[in-house]
Amino acid sequence: MPIYEYEPVNLNQTCNKCQYGFEYMQNINDKPLEKCPDCGHVVRKVISWCRAAVMETSETHSHINRKIASYEKEGMWSHAAELADTHAEKVKDNQLKMRAIDNYEKAGYSAGTLEKHAQTNNATAEK
Repeated sequence: MPIYEYEPVNLNQTCNKCQYGFEYMQNINDKPLEKCPDCGHVVRKVISWCRAAVMETSETHSHINRKIASYEKEGMWSHAAELADTHAEKVKDNQLKMRAIDNYEKAGYSAGTLEKHAQTNNATAEK
């Protein structure tokens, strides 16, 4: 069942439930509420802001992310780092690049060397 949002029509006539608005689950065919279920004051239905996004990724990208996760689960940090680093360069994904650097550190590589590597790649990407 859908969840609908309601707010009071008159802010001077509210209860604790409807004062700042509330959500109410009801059947899609039900008429909208006209009154707060707790205090009986007049309310109106509010159009909600959509806070979700659908992101589609390629099957290749999904497969590589699963492989990286598999390497990480097995503690194969250098394998995970190399795969993440290579794929991050190909798709220009900074979050994946940071994941690669994190895995390099777990594999025992020097943080200073990794920082230089990240800066070099960022400078190249900016050109």
